[in-house]
Amino acid sequence: MTDKEEWVVWNGSMGILDMATIGDIQHDETGRKASLAPPYGVVGPFSLDELETLGRIAFGECLVMSRQRWQEDQLNLRLEAREKRRTLFFRADIDDDHDHREILGLPFEGLLNLSEINAAFRQLAKTAHPDAGGSDEQYRRIVEARDALLKRLTMTG
Repeated sequence: MTDKEEWVVWNGSMGILDMATIGDIQHDETGRKASLAPPYGVVGPFSLDELETLGRIAFGECLVMSRQRWQEDQLNLRLEAREKRRTLFFRADIDDDHDHREILGLPFEGLLNLSEINAAFRQLAKTAHPDAGGSDEQYRRIVEARDALLKRLTMTG
């Protein structure tokens, strides 16, 4: 019975995976409309007929799907969600990334690799380090820029 069956709820942008049951079901001339039971009662109304036929429906940022459909689609859904989060992460930090690249004298565009970041840091450290005539502030800035770019690199790798 549909109202007792558990359905997978997936919100890839938030990384939420949960199980839910169907709550309120209403019949009209276009078919059956349903909402999920609490705590997901805000998901709906959607076509229950479509959900049962296709095994999956989209509602806002959520997907509601059968367990079987989740098993079939989860790898692609997780990869898509990861890519979306990565894109948002880059967009949110673009100014910081620009500043870090500028501090290390790296190009503003394109992907960086580990050796480029470390080489730029080593070159600047030769003169920025306090023992080499630089200042604590100069050295701290290039260390922070290097560390931030390396952290970004490991998060996307």
